[in-house]
Amino acid sequence: MNILVIDAQGGGVGKQLVSAIKKAFSEDTVTAVGTNSLATSAMLKAGADRAATGENAAVVNCRTADVIVAPIGAVIADAMLGEITPAMALAAGRSPAKRILLPIAHCDNMVVGVKELGMGQLVQEAVERLRKVKEGCKQ
Repeated sequence: MNILVIDAQGGGVGKQLVSAIKKAFSEDTVTAVGTNSLATSAMLKAGADRAATGENAAVVNCRTADVIVAPIGAVIADAMLGEITPAMALAAGRSPAKRILLPIAHCDNMVVGVKELGMGQLVQEAVERLRKVKEGCKQ
């Protein structure tokens, strides 16, 4: 399975996601795409199998991902302090991949109806959702 992790800014969320995903699914490929080199570097250091930076990298890798794991801002144009371009949000939204989005309430995007969890809990829940997606893919 090709798992795409997208992150921005300092890559802290992506770093935690990549680390937890690689620990749970070591046999799968984790591709990290950062909106900037700092985010990409953080995810690569966390164990991503491959990594790239920028808008075109996000667009290209969204085409081939089986699952996209990212903060919810990855599918909202101009989110993450403007680091998510409209083309990136469109690529993630139109991707045939399953999307596992963390409901992080930053940058004026708030999701109602979901419980507020700490980052560690969100990462673990994302890994559990990924496990369910993977089990569904085997059927």
